[in-house]
Amino acid sequence: MEKTVTLSPVGYVVSSVSEPVDADWEKMVSKITLLPEYHGGLLGLESFSHAFVLTHLDRAKYQPEAHLQRHPRGIASLPLVGIFARRAKERPNPIGITVVKLIRVGRHDLEVQGLDAINGTPVLDIKPYFPMYDSVGDAVIPQWITDLMKSDS
Repeated sequence: MEKTVTLSPVGYVVSSVSEPVDADWEKMVSKITLLPEYHGGLLGLESFSHAFVLTHLDRAKYQPEAHLQRHPRGIASLPLVGIFARRAKERPNPIGITVVKLIRVGRHDLEVQGLDAINGTPVLDIKPYFPMYDSVGDAVIPQWITDLMKSDS
């Protein structure tokens, strides 16, 4: 049963980054500006150190023949994996989710560190990070991810 889902942004990303990149997002400081109808919705968020930001990756173009299965970052030495085993931006539903560090929380906007979204990206939601629910201590990842992260350092 197929259903249509309609989502509307609560705000937009303001960033110096205008083109997608694959690395160094953890250092990036961005601003999220809320639409007027959500002003005041950040009240209480300043008590948290981190939050989830859900974005609409509006400029990503999913092409099944190119993105359904591929080597992460196009690196042939890494295993061929499906789209749901990667954190690629080109997805069947272009939704991004990132845990960010909260730098400043205002009434109409907030500054965050580590948001992997470019300037003008629509923000769908912001949710506080709860370590007791959102962190998994015994999570397992494949070796290729560990290798990839080492090469990014």
